[in-house]
Amino acid sequence: MILERGLHLGGRDVPAADGRTTADLDPHTGEVYATVAAGGPADVRRAVEAAHAAFPSWSALPPSSRRRIALKAADVLEARVDEAVAVMAAEVGGVAGWARFNVALAAGILREAAAAATRPVGDVLTTEVDGRLSLAVREPVGVVAAFAPWNAPVILGTRAIATPLAVGNTVVLKPSEDAPIASGLFLADVLREAGLPDGVLNVVTNDRADAAAVAEALIADDRVRAVDFTGSTRVGRIIGELAARHLKPAVLELGGKNAVLVLDDADLDHAVDAVAFGGFTNAGQICMSADRVLVHDSIAEEFTARLAAKVARLPHGDPADPATVVGPVIDPRSARRVADLVADAVERGARVRAGGGEPNGSAYPATVLDRVTPAMRVHHEEVFGPVVTVIAVADDEEAIALANDTEYGLTAGVLTEDTRRGLAVARRLRTGIVHVGNQTVDDEPQAPFGGVRASDYGRFGGRWGVEAFTTTRWVTIAGTPTQFPF
Repeated sequence: MILERGLHLGGRDVPAADGRTTADLDPHTGEVYATVAAGGPADVRRAVEAAHAAFPSWSALPPSSRRRIALKAADVLEARVDEAVAVMAAEVGGVAGWARFNVALAAGILREAAAAATRPVGDVLTTEVDGRLSLAVREPVGVVAAFAPWNAPVILGTRAIATPLAVGNTVVLKPSEDAPIASGLFLADVLREAGLPDGVLNVVTNDRADAAAVAEALIADDRVRAVDFTGSTRVGRIIGELAARHLKPAVLELGGKNAVLVLDDADLDHAVDAVAFGGFTNAGQICMSADRVLVHDSIAEEFTARLAAKVARLPHGDPADPATVVGPVIDPRSARRVADLVADAVERGARVRAGGGEPNGSAYPATVLDRVTPAMRVHHEEVFGPVVTVIAVADDEEAIALANDTEYGLTAGVLTEDTRRGLAVARRLRTGIVHVGNQTVDDEPQAPFGGVRASDYGRFGGRWGVEAFTTTRWVTIAGTPTQFPF
């Protein structure tokens, strides 16, 4: 049965103003999984109006009340984990383990946001004026425009809304066209069940052809006061430019070209397992995915052979099968792009150690390449698919130089048995996140998440997320009447 969903505006599920709908496809079968309302600029205005109207009462609500709703939403989400698994399999090709991890981390994000609701909201400042009380007070900004991607839909959809809501903002969420339910409408259902008041969260789904118009209408609306985007660097640049044009702060979490450095003293069994996890979880479609492995040349061949053997054994196929580890990529076009990156590398001298070849619809096999050089596209371009490149290096200096040879700077891993050496290497990597003794994929709700250069602008998580979605006011209270000079 094909699901049918409308927009979520003012606490109600409603059709688009012009009645249009758009298809939501299953990447594994290519069949229609759902039809959702194809909202346009008129629907954006309705959504912002609902959020704007709800803001005064929501921001004035006791913080303990917002905390209770966030905590309840975490419980509801965990209780609906099987539903999330089914939706992610059908909508984005997510395998069961990945979907369950999405739910677990998203529940943690909601609980961390609940804690943020009752944290201190300012500082007492020193002052030169006798008897004056001087305060820096953090307050919600108002309506937040949030954009959620498809690749980790429950995690990133939740992250887009949890902290903004907890600190008193209202939100208009535009989920990805590839995951309108998992990264948007499903989360609205969860929060509605948790008792979120009408209008506090509004979801506008859209047809892909209307994405630019919907985004521009949302960011340009004067009642929207901040922008929250997770997605590709290409689209993030556009969103950032729009926000700047309208003088609105934006938090942008974008792409990555992440490296794992395997030093010559690394435990090879651990290194192989770590890289396989970092490179092929969710078919490599994570902003933190490890698509470059920089290995000391004294162990490079043994490491590569072991990694290729492990990767060749990974179960591929139907994401609804609990045994599947590598499911499809999001669509046939993406599979074709990944295959073209591999073909270009092979043509220029790279060697396929596992996988490779032509795509089958949205499916592409987990692939390991070595003998990769800077002349190849795969050396510089974000793969965002199930491909890991192995590059032999002479020493730590060369590994650091190659790791930093990218426009991105999200995350990195350093595998070594010497933690002091690992920390010394980590401090020289130009990334927002680095893990010594681990691979690149990791996340915790209370940690500052974000990168540098083309990977990020701003930070999500913990107190950094609170700062991103509140504004600071200076407030003074005079102790005695001020004596003016005239």
